[in-house]
Amino acid sequence: NFVRARWTWRTLSSGINAEYGDLKWDLVTSENMYCLAIPSRSDLFTIRDIRRKHLPMLKKMRDKCLATIKEEFDIPASQIRVYFHYQPAYYHLHLHFAHIRYMAGSPFIGKSIALSDVIQNVELKSEYYRDATLVYYIKDGHALSRELD
Repeated sequence: NFVRARWTWRTLSSGINAEYGDLKWDLVTSENMYCLAIPSRSDLFTIRDIRRKHLPMLKKMRDKCLATIKEEFDIPASQIRVYFHYQPAYYHLHLHFAHIRYMAGSPFIGKSIALSDVIQNVELKSEYYRDATLVYYIKDGHALSRELD
């Protein structure tokens, strides 16, 4: 969605603290924990853009976010699912952090790809996601599904 991506670009470029913009979590119920990490880089749109040179940034994002979630909300890393969506809701790379019991936000096969899988695949082949065939599911009624029917 271009509007979401434009909001992200404006927020990142202006330095506005939008830490709690688009809340899907009440910040209290740990089993509903859901956060996003958005790199300030504007050259990464989806996992298809990730190369080996980006892995230190992704690992740093993972480690800092998991540490912050533990420190601020006392939720251990073992209780957190870390993943990308493909196709994403908007085209600025972003990483999802969700409690393992949180079922909203599409943390399912055919919609999400675990960060640990992305790291492993890109370590094996830098252009893995540029070249990979990625299967994903879309909802009934989605504009693309109407085109394919």
